[in-house]
Amino acid sequence: MQMRSQRKRLWRTLLRNRTAVVGMVTIVLIAFVAVFAPLIAPYDPYEQDPFNRLQAPSREHLAGTDDFGRDSLSRIIYGARVSLVVGLGATLLAMIFGTSLGLVAGYAGGGTENFIMRVVDVLMAFPSLLMGMMVLAVLQQFPGSGLTKAIFGIGVIMASGFARVVHAATLTLKDRDFVTAALSIGTGNSRILRRHILPNLVGEVVVLASLRTGQAIRVEASLSFIGLGVAPPIATWGNMIRDGMRHITYAPWLSVYPGLAILITILAFNLLGDGLRDVLDPKLQE
Repeated sequence: MQMRSQRKRLWRTLLRNRTAVVGMVTIVLIAFVAVFAPLIAPYDPYEQDPFNRLQAPSREHLAGTDDFGRDSLSRIIYGARVSLVVGLGATLLAMIFGTSLGLVAGYAGGGTENFIMRVVDVLMAFPSLLMGMMVLAVLQQFPGSGLTKAIFGIGVIMASGFARVVHAATLTLKDRDFVTAALSIGTGNSRILRRHILPNLVGEVVVLASLRTGQAIRVEASLSFIGLGVAPPIATWGNMIRDGMRHITYAPWLSVYPGLAILITILAFNLLGDGLRDVLDPKLQE
């Protein structure tokens, strides 16, 4: 009962945060569009019409057409699928991998901590885009879809951020009285990590995950822009911006509209992350 009342209080606090509500509603709308893309898109995003190539926005094509005559709005709608799948999938992978490393390093200490955190320091020393290029360049040698490689590659480069945050929190929590009490009665280390330390990290991990989802979408778009992301003909926002750059002087809509889609999506996740931080951070609540 106490847990349920606490959840209701947190939910009411979140709903009173206007920026968080705007971000949450925007994300829900984008997810709705992505899921029901076949019903919402006015045209087949892969159907080519050479006679209507590079058409300006009109009633028939609200976002114009590209250099193959494909409807840009339909491709933007289908591109939301790729962005959300890569963003959420890569963040989930990074959250699981990075949280595990941070827990082990912070709780074990000693040589294990030094080794893990030095590896994390090396990964964080590289810009995310550069590291993504390196990882995906290696993954290109292995079989598999471009979507799977993008999720894995981006997840790996973002795991270091989760490891750093979880490591710092674990160092503080492992010296708390409830952990000492658990050790005094013979509780195993794995149980302490699962039942005592990890639950106290959920808030920080969730907030970081909401912020990193926007970063994953941005990295995927950047990698697709330089040709290392999801390969054509799959519609992605990064691919659309890259293809539109060839006609930027006389058909700017080809790059502007996908860019706006990326901007709105990343902004929505950032707004939601800020709202979750206000709700879940005890210091800010005080």
